[in-house]
Amino acid sequence: MTNSIDVVVVGAGPVGLLAAIELTLGGAQVLVLERLASPSQAMKALSFGPLAGEALLRRGMRTAIDDAQQRSAHAMQAFTQQTGADLGVRASKFNGHFAGLSLIRRDAQVDPDRRPRHVDQPSLEAMLGARARALGIEVRREHEVTGIEQFDNGVEVSWASPARPRRVRAAYLIGCDGGRSTVRKLRDFAFPGTAPTLTFYQASADVDHPERLLPIGWNRTERGVFCYGPVPGRLFMLDFSGPPEDRQAPVTREEIEAVLRRASGQEVRVKALHTASRWADNTRLVDTYQQQRVFLAGDAAHVHSPFGGQGLSLGLLDAANLGWKLAAVIRGDMPESLLSTYTAERRPVAEAVLANTRAQVAILRPDPQSGAMRDLIARLMDFDDVNRFIGEMMTGVSTRYDLGQRQTSHPDVGRLAGDWQLFDGTRLFDAMQDGRAVLLDGTADRRASQHVQSTTTQVRCLSMPEGPSWLLRPDACIAWCSEPDCTDELAGLGEALRRWIAA
Repeated sequence: MTNSIDVVVVGAGPVGLLAAIELTLGGAQVLVLERLASPSQAMKALSFGPLAGEALLRRGMRTAIDDAQQRSAHAMQAFTQQTGADLGVRASKFNGHFAGLSLIRRDAQVDPDRRPRHVDQPSLEAMLGARARALGIEVRREHEVTGIEQFDNGVEVSWASPARPRRVRAAYLIGCDGGRSTVRKLRDFAFPGTAPTLTFYQASADVDHPERLLPIGWNRTERGVFCYGPVPGRLFMLDFSGPPEDRQAPVTREEIEAVLRRASGQEVRVKALHTASRWADNTRLVDTYQQQRVFLAGDAAHVHSPFGGQGLSLGLLDAANLGWKLAAVIRGDMPESLLSTYTAERRPVAEAVLANTRAQVAILRPDPQSGAMRDLIARLMDFDDVNRFIGEMMTGVSTRYDLGQRQTSHPDVGRLAGDWQLFDGTRLFDAMQDGRAVLLDGTADRRASQHVQSTTTQVRCLSMPEGPSWLLRPDACIAWCSEPDCTDELAGLGEALRRWIAA
């Protein structure tokens, strides 16, 4: 049987949609299968990190992000009017939290403009869905994967749907189907880690005395942790009495009220419950993101405590890393060996996130020992170097991939470039919307552009004022930059092109 499609993506959440967008821009034919009949409206993430936001900017969603952030600002303004909490002062000075310690200062960061994006997950899914439709990507809902069989040259995927069971043959499969991933289970990926110890709740509810739940931010008590805001009705709580007996059981108004009263110690009533969900802090990571022609991305590959809001960004950057690589292999520009760099680059990033989420849970526990450690961390964050380290860890901007190439002496090689303003006033990411790599050419006679154009058509060459030159992969990872003290200003460029763009 011949392959009838290039890639099947399982899961139409943010990670699956971005993976499909990346693949389509790279020329691959993609089919997305989603178990749910419609996008989830459950309250989940309220924001995502700067690197994830930049991945969306590179794919033409600047206006959609700005509009969604404006809606978030209006919701926060409504919260201010409802409660009298002054969010503006804190927002102007701080840039996130560690274990509820909202002490990450913008003035301590190397690049304070690389900030989280205040866009809730339903809005994010809507903008990704619109972009996918504009690209003609087929998303089939109410399609639940039931079988996966691998062959030397492809993957056969079976599913059940309201119409009838069907199957398709594809060259590759990407599982973006969440923490209880069917793809991961069917292909028996090893998923080691630690068992859950507590229960997280997030809800949208009407509370009779919201003023009793202030101040805004994370409040740690002798009985748990709770947060009200920063939009009306939003509740987040940690219950340290143990993991949920049945995580899939419906979350009731009575359950949310009991946990809220216990954690806050306040006489408050939940008058109405609009949405609610519960999680645990089970922390697991697959040993590899690839099993022959099957890949995992997002929560299918890693689960952890949601504290710190890093999971969504982590998954989106998985998609941004894998999509262009898989498309390059499908086009025939690169060998399949390129795909091994996906696990090599992304798994260490996930390991670091899992470690810091475990640390955050440890200093949130309501015992005296955890409290003493928490107080010590808070004092250490007064030091600029510590504050910068924690801030860059939480936002991910310190990420640097090991590119495994000889020309890596420059400290920026392997890092993800920000949305630089180019010399003509345009933005770098606006020039990357077609999914191609970019050369920023600072050579006097445009020798770098001539060299690149003689090698591949998959790089957009942009002229810069005379100075350093930069080669950026489609995911904005800096693959090469010229060394100012090197006699050959193009040294290493050919190797970088062969390794990442055109073998």
